[in-house]
Amino acid sequence: MSESVLSSEENLERFRPGEVWTDTAGVPINAHGGGILRHGATYYWFGEHKIAGPWGNEAHVGVRVYASEDLVRWRNQGIALAVSADPASEIASGCILERPKVIHNRHTGLFVMWFHLEPPGAGYTGARSGVAVANAPCGPYRYLGSLRPNAGIWPLNADAMLRQMLSAEEADSLAARRFSGGPEADFPADLIQRRDHEGGQMARDMTLFVDEDDIAYQIYSSEENGTLHISQLTKDYLHHEGRYIRVFPGGFNEAPALMKWSGRYFLFTSGCTGWRPNALRLAVADSIWGPWTDMGNPCVGTPQESATTFQSQPTFILPVNEKSGRFIFMADRWAPKNPIDGRYVWLPVDLSDSRPTVRWHKEWTISAS
Repeated sequence: MSESVLSSEENLERFRPGEVWTDTAGVPINAHGGGILRHGATYYWFGEHKIAGPWGNEAHVGVRVYASEDLVRWRNQGIALAVSADPASEIASGCILERPKVIHNRHTGLFVMWFHLEPPGAGYTGARSGVAVANAPCGPYRYLGSLRPNAGIWPLNADAMLRQMLSAEEADSLAARRFSGGPEADFPADLIQRRDHEGGQMARDMTLFVDEDDIAYQIYSSEENGTLHISQLTKDYLHHEGRYIRVFPGGFNEAPALMKWSGRYFLFTSGCTGWRPNALRLAVADSIWGPWTDMGNPCVGTPQESATTFQSQPTFILPVNEKSGRFIFMADRWAPKNPIDGRYVWLPVDLSDSRPTVRWHKEWTISAS
């Protein structure tokens, strides 16, 4: 993007990670687990609208959207996707609707939103991807439905041994287990991928990424959170193309966020520790199809800061100017007992070393990033 979009006056505005961030009306921004779309000269921030109290971890309002030209001052644009008044709907009040991301399809003109969806009453057993569309960035978005991705499709990087249906013994073994969503001894990642072959792969924490050739990808936690999947979307961004890979089987990664710089792909994730923050992870690949190489923890700070990703979890990497290496690391500081009080931790991605790093700044500006 052109640096002229941000005036010198606007550059004086400061980001203050972890502090209460209000919109232009003075109301705290309510867009958790969010992502940002830039369309024209305007940025649109989509996120989960939370309410007070522990029941705020469910969706009772929908996805809210804000607009800004300088990334600091945000105008509330209302609810982009509302929960349904129909109690039989998958997105009725009480569903779990997380990490909404929106991309624009230049060919169809549609704005496409994907998100992690758990229909009401399903807990986290549904593990589905929901999709909605709109004719304008702020919506209103029309819900199209949900699915488990890539039903009947084997991963591109699965060898012959992993392209076989489960035996009766293997199926019985899996049926007898209860999975916690976190690391477990003897975790049967390969069996889970094969178990879900016919019905589609589980999809929880997710993000979207559009490459320079306009091909879009969904990256999501799958296989009981044990393995990441990178899955290509169709040209209209409304379905899965049927090409996907497994990344770090049994590694337990969630909260994916992807960026591309200098021809290489960098994938930020967290571990799976529920609402408790853990150490940030970074992986790199020369192709989005891998192979992916673990680069360790990119956080630079005190031992406590590095071990907890500054008490936050990643949600999105915002490219401000890819050519000059200006990216913003977006993360959430969750408050599960009172979700509406969750805070936002935005920090500049430092590319001065041989790999991206993220350092703590009590306050910072775009011009000094």
